[in-house]
Amino acid sequence: MAEAADTPDQQYVEHPLLTPGVVEDRRYQGLLADAASDADTLVCLPTGLGKTTVSLRVTARRLYEIGGKALFLAPTKPLVQQHADFYREALKVPDEEIVVFTGEVKPADRAAVWDDATVVIATPQVVENDLIGNRISLSRVTHLTFDECHRATGDYSYVYIAERYHADAQRPLVTAMSASPGGDEEEIRIVCENLGVDEVEVMTEADADVAEYTHETDVEWEEIELPEEVIEIRDALNEVIRDRLRKLKSLGVSDTTQPDVSQKELNAMRRELQQMMDAGQSDAYEGMSTHAEVMKLRRAVELVETQSVEALDRYFERQREAARSSGASKASQRMVAEPKVREAMRMADQFDDLHPKFRRTRVLLAQTLGIGGGERVIVFTESRDTAEALTEFLSASFDTRRFVGQGDKDGSDGMTQTEQQETLEQFRAGEFEVLVSTSVAEEGLDVPEVDLVLFFEPVPTAIRSIQRKGRTGRQEEGSVVVLMAEDTRDEAYFWISRRKEKKMEEELRSLKSVADEMSEELSGQSALDQFEDAGGETPDTPEPVEDAGDDASETDTDDTGGGDSVDDTDEAVGDDTDAVTGDVDGTVGDDTVGMTDDDVGDTADVPGPDTDETPALGDELDEDGVVATAGESAEAVEVVVDQRELDTTIARDLSTREGVETRLETLAVGDYVLSDRVAVERKSVADFLDTLVGGDRSLFEQVGDLARAYARPVVIVEGEDLYGERNVEPNAIRGALASLSVDFGASVLRTDDPTGTRDLLAVIAEREQTGNDRAVSAHGEKADKTLPEQQEYVVSSIADVGPVTARALLAEFGSVEGVMIAREEDLLEVDGVGEVTAGRIREVVGSDYAGR
Repeated sequence: MAEAADTPDQQYVEHPLLTPGVVEDRRYQGLLADAASDADTLVCLPTGLGKTTVSLRVTARRLYEIGGKALFLAPTKPLVQQHADFYREALKVPDEEIVVFTGEVKPADRAAVWDDATVVIATPQVVENDLIGNRISLSRVTHLTFDECHRATGDYSYVYIAERYHADAQRPLVTAMSASPGGDEEEIRIVCENLGVDEVEVMTEADADVAEYTHETDVEWEEIELPEEVIEIRDALNEVIRDRLRKLKSLGVSDTTQPDVSQKELNAMRRELQQMMDAGQSDAYEGMSTHAEVMKLRRAVELVETQSVEALDRYFERQREAARSSGASKASQRMVAEPKVREAMRMADQFDDLHPKFRRTRVLLAQTLGIGGGERVIVFTESRDTAEALTEFLSASFDTRRFVGQGDKDGSDGMTQTEQQETLEQFRAGEFEVLVSTSVAEEGLDVPEVDLVLFFEPVPTAIRSIQRKGRTGRQEEGSVVVLMAEDTRDEAYFWISRRKEKKMEEELRSLKSVADEMSEELSGQSALDQFEDAGGETPDTPEPVEDAGDDASETDTDDTGGGDSVDDTDEAVGDDTDAVTGDVDGTVGDDTVGMTDDDVGDTADVPGPDTDETPALGDELDEDGVVATAGESAEAVEVVVDQRELDTTIARDLSTREGVETRLETLAVGDYVLSDRVAVERKSVADFLDTLVGGDRSLFEQVGDLARAYARPVVIVEGEDLYGERNVEPNAIRGALASLSVDFGASVLRTDDPTGTRDLLAVIAEREQTGNDRAVSAHGEKADKTLPEQQEYVVSSIADVGPVTARALLAEFGSVEGVMIAREEDLLEVDGVGEVTAGRIREVVGSDYAGR
């Protein structure tokens, strides 16, 4: 192991809010902090060189000069805890005023903690939920940090929070941080625009101020030859993939039958199949099932090629269990019944050797820790199965621990946040030598400097590759080795990663050279400029932030709509993605539960310069002298949203709509409450049609409960092509709509998409609360079924009869017993009962029970 390079004599930053002797005074960090204190800034700095320290220095300045609260967002719980520990050590703020938000804390408790905190460190999902629920206010947040800001794209919570922050805060300042903000300049620009960033500050290892704190990292790629037995298993699976692709080709959605078809091509096939389904082509459903089978088979091939036969064995066992379960997909059943797949299963079960990557890993660790005199090694792998197998294998030669996400999976326990923290602390303290980690340790975690970072397989993204490599070469020279199985997907990922990483390095160099120009372009679109254009003025000197009186709504319900975030991101695409854990079939990545945040409390006890307690210029005061913020208008209407509706964007979009306040509750009935008499049940077209074809039978029960609790029940059917999406008889659809209206007294309204639903909800709420002067009252409960409802339920469950036909049968035969004993020819006399339905009823009622 190379000797550490000489470093400058250590000096420490002096500031009234920084603990003496904690924050090293590095010139490049000071320059970045200066820039980030003056404008909303993206700070791009290589991994391990102190992006968090830059943000800390900005936070200290803002709290000292302006007051208010600071909010620090990070994507995973371990990151949040790590940052909280650092802030408590480095900031001269009482520990109890530096708080961590998690989904484990009840919303009502979070609202109270928010009010009293000075610094809140959290994952974004809970903060998003609390903003939607109107439990917290960002009005007094004077510094907001987005860690790992490259995530700020699409519907990720960072985007929504940034929008709310620039709209609600009196004196907003954003610091966005990443070692790898995007794959090209356009991606970086999108991140900046989504976060409202005006300035871009880039420092690379080539900068003189940075170079003295970094060392060379040697990257080696090692090709691994697969044994013949593994190739035979792979070839058997590939033959089945060819057969399934021929079927897709016959449908006109595939141009190839080669098993190495790209994920991009598979995604295109799926889109075409979906379009065919939307057009009512019946063979598209079978095609979609075949497509799902191809995805499963590809995953199996990837495991045996790049991971281990043991990982493939575990995957096959899960597929067998899935095929035996109730409601099993045809894709799973067909795959495990395929003779060539069964042969591959047999070969995998009989394979008693190790994947050659295992042996090479052991040799590389011996060279680093034994011959080379190293102290620590990190091994990264995509698969939790492989992580566990590697940990067991390497433990025979080295002191080895695993580091995975928090979600439990089939046959695999996750790690709690406490276990993750303890493992990292022990690794830092040198209590063990080897950490085998899934992607949970890639992003931002303060993993100690290591002598070797070993990739068990290449990763096909530049961002993740850079994050992994950043675990070494910070204090001393480090080494990176990437294992690559010959003639496999590893080689494809190698070239993809190498190309993207090179492109990102070029983009960062280019970005550095054009940062000023890009900042000028971004600042032309900044929230600050929009504010000034609207007639506001920006003071030349800092002014204190007035307490806006956060009257966050408090409820005793837990967030169920996304309080936790996935720890490990699955870059490799497969089927059967577990929405809770983020793993694909337990093999790609791990999940880590996310954390939440809120505003940070008053800083009355924090020393600062004498200032007049007046609002910033341009702020509008309400009649009590309180700064008005978005969503706090006296004329705002309120929409109560059920927690489970957080799976859609409707609640989030409503919360940003002018004149609308949202409140989250776990509603006993309905999805939205708009007044004391109007509540809404929302159903997508797909969910609505499921009611008619034997899927979900809860709609009529839900609307019945709704009608008993509210005088004006409303059902919104959301989506296009109600009569064409499925092969459902149009009169059956009309009958269901008529039943909702006539039998339950519900108003049935149609919208094309979530945006239309959002607008309709806002209009009804305004009409009820403003036009009719009605209050909002969430009430009602799921009632016991009446006798007629129970009778309808029993009959409707027979052979998927459905509620409309059930009523017709009961009206004809007078009782459930009458329906049960009716002859087939008598059943055929009832409206809506054909030969198929009559036959199924008699079969279900008259057949002997054979058991399971």
